[in-house]
Amino acid sequence: MGCAESTDLKAPRKSKRQSETIIEPTERSAAEEGQTPLRLRAGQFIQKREEPIFERYDVVKQIGFGSYGKVFLAEQKDTRQKRAIKEINKPVGKHSSHQLFLNEVEVLSQLDHPNIVKIFELYEDAEHFYIVAELLSGGELFDYIASKRQLSEPEAAHIMYQVLSAVSYCHQHSIVHRDLKPENLLLEAPARPGTSISIKVIDFGTSCLYATGANLTQKMGTAYYIAPEVLEMNYTEKCDVWSCGVILYILLGGYPPFGGRADSEILSKVKSAEFNFDHINWASISTDAKSLISYMLTKDFNTRISASDCLNHSWIQRYHSLAYVDTTAMVSSLNNLKSFHEEQRLKKAIIAFIAAQLVSTEQTKQLTAAFKALDRNGDGRLSREELIAGYSQFMPAEAATEQVDSVLKAVDFDGNGFIEYSEFITGSLNKQVLLSRSNLELAFKTFDRDGNGQISLKELKSALSLVEETEEDLWVELIREADQNGDGEIDVKEFTALMLKASGQR
Repeated sequence: MGCAESTDLKAPRKSKRQSETIIEPTERSAAEEGQTPLRLRAGQFIQKREEPIFERYDVVKQIGFGSYGKVFLAEQKDTRQKRAIKEINKPVGKHSSHQLFLNEVEVLSQLDHPNIVKIFELYEDAEHFYIVAELLSGGELFDYIASKRQLSEPEAAHIMYQVLSAVSYCHQHSIVHRDLKPENLLLEAPARPGTSISIKVIDFGTSCLYATGANLTQKMGTAYYIAPEVLEMNYTEKCDVWSCGVILYILLGGYPPFGGRADSEILSKVKSAEFNFDHINWASISTDAKSLISYMLTKDFNTRISASDCLNHSWIQRYHSLAYVDTTAMVSSLNNLKSFHEEQRLKKAIIAFIAAQLVSTEQTKQLTAAFKALDRNGDGRLSREELIAGYSQFMPAEAATEQVDSVLKAVDFDGNGFIEYSEFITGSLNKQVLLSRSNLELAFKTFDRDGNGQISLKELKSALSLVEETEEDLWVELIREADQNGDGEIDVKEFTALMLKASGQR
């Protein structure tokens, strides 16, 4: 049987000749012309469920607790996927827990970054709010530090790059965390000898949106890590940079820069902002590392270094540039990305839903590594220039530019000119994984809320959670893309036919 000539990317060969891997740019489908645009944004697939949470989840065990409530390890009954459930108490007559819940949901629904915890579903009953999030099984960075006492510079830089990338991303979106500390930095998986750890920022209950030029005044944070200006109740997003500076000091030195036996003693030292590198632990630490800490722990927040500038500091860059990138995974990701081209808007939305809600962290591990490698400035999204640089490793620059422009048209779901993290994962996932029978069955079941075997217009709206201003005509158009018998609903046969059309699957 004959086959078309392959246009897959290949890893560069170690020869004098250029590898002939020029890719023909994908044409924009005529079927897309004249259609009402469908914008897909981060966090829109977070499901607000009305049924009791423990009808859908089996609790395995309690894995955490705090003043807000408890955290459970649970298993979703349909998918058998393990999740973390954060249970937030609803004290009678108080609104603090309600605000905590709203803050966390509002903020996390806007964030789309590989080093920020991801949430899937929301529940509420008479006594509690519930946030269903990805399970991070590696424990707190606090415990990891305690077990190692003092980290090497390469490992500390690797950890701080991830944290600062997440913080820089938050600040770009006008979000300040306000309680960064090792207890709120979790390892994605248990640490193994010879492998680097992946960090995720959690607990956005004290975070908030801020207006540029307007200082914040609420006193928030934890004694060891709080910035001096927060104690004065006049601060900006750079309070997060101070907290990161304290964390970096602890990673390299093995003890906090502002210590004490009681909070009052600690806070007094924080206000003075006086610290040093006199301890024997600092004797072998590089001048570059100490300079970055000094910039981050500058008392005057107006002159303190920003999170994005921290990422560009010579010490961070030196060790980040040594990070290993799996070329095979990179090539696979870029190949899948270039071939992603869905004509039908409903199919594109459902694929994005499956990638966001049903695909496991393990299945996206290599793709996440490829995304981080392509994200050269660490801002948590891929620019046109960064994508061109990535494709140019495997094809001539002119062809790479054409290819990237095609990719942006197909995969930039929210139309902002960048490829966000979830867009990259959706576009670069293997279709056999994405559109597996189990994923399609679970997706249909999730959409079919009343279980009658049909997806109605109302159920489609609820499942996709598209912005409220979306016109009614667009919803009708979306239903028609799959509705073969014209009854105004989508049955399982129509759903499957839509999703497997032109995908090479049965």
